[in-house]
Amino acid sequence: MESTEVVRRYWSSVWSRDWHAVGQTLAEDVEVFWPVTREIIRGRDNMVAVNSEQPNGWSIDVLSIHDAGDVVVSEVQVPQEDVGIFRVVSFWTVADDVITSGREYWTMYGGEEGRDWRRKYATVGDPPS
Repeated sequence: MESTEVVRRYWSSVWSRDWHAVGQTLAEDVEVFWPVTREIIRGRDNMVAVNSEQPNGWSIDVLSIHDAGDVVVSEVQVPQEDVGIFRVVSFWTVADDVITSGREYWTMYGGEEGRDWRRKYATVGDPPS
């Protein structure tokens, strides 16, 4: 199976809350790092638990998935009721049809103001679809 398909299956399984299927996309000793919070999630069971115990009211929109040679890069949007919209850029390593490691950058969409000095160079808005 292509590495991009493994990542698609992962996101699809998370979205459908099929925790058994999520586990099947992850290596037993998977390690995922979240640099923004400096959290490291080690092991399939912990990664499934992090996803399954997230309070409900969220969905997942896969924006893009790209094969980047040794890694697969995905960008997803995660709207969550009463919280806002998260954007997640993930770098996944896939081997033997499972995700073996990842680095995920979770951020609140529009959650920070641009710097004052850049205002003369940039506008605030959403990119065209």
